[in-house]
Amino acid sequence: MNTENAVLMACDEIMSDQEYKRIIESLLFAGGDPVSIGRMAAVLEISPAEAKAYADALTDEYESQQRGIRIKKLNDSYQMCTCEKYASYIKRMLEIKRNSTLSQAAIEVLAIIAYNQPVTKAFIEQVRGVDCGGVINTLVEKELIEEAGRLELPGRPIAYKTGYHFLRSFSLSSIEELPPVESADEQNGEQEENLFDLMDETKEIEEPGSDKGGES
Repeated sequence: MNTENAVLMACDEIMSDQEYKRIIESLLFAGGDPVSIGRMAAVLEISPAEAKAYADALTDEYESQQRGIRIKKLNDSYQMCTCEKYASYIKRMLEIKRNSTLSQAAIEVLAIIAYNQPVTKAFIEQVRGVDCGGVINTLVEKELIEEAGRLELPGRPIAYKTGYHFLRSFSLSSIEELPPVESADEQNGEQEENLFDLMDETKEIEEPGSDKGGES
């Protein structure tokens, strides 16, 4: 093998290594969640040891270049994450996105669900006296409520309950931490006031992707 061919082969190997790292970079970005070495190896059709070597090399590159995105090794998996140094800026951006309020109608529906869950759309509309389909859709989009299965009633209506995001948004550990309602006669009003008070304290309600028709 002459010198020229040796140089060409070496260049091909370098390009091949770079290509593997670029593919792994793409997999980590698209995956979002941690991607295991085994999964990378299967996709690239190489050995786990080779996949690990490429992932480690890519991790070192991100670290040495002081990028805002880093790659973390988690047991036998890798995941893209933001640089801890810039956490305050990310938090600021998310807070700007979250600083929104719920409409009066949304608070009323959310209060009925939170204090009486699981409940159906028909129950909510019976309490409020108006159609609540649009409001329910908005709350689902905000991930404040979620489906809790279907009831064994004619038509098998969907029941709704509050979800994890509701607890997080209102700084609650469990639904039992909701402020109690003392007066049975003013129950609905007190429920709404309680949620308004919690909103004033947290202000962590995210905007929905898009509102659906009707009241929201």
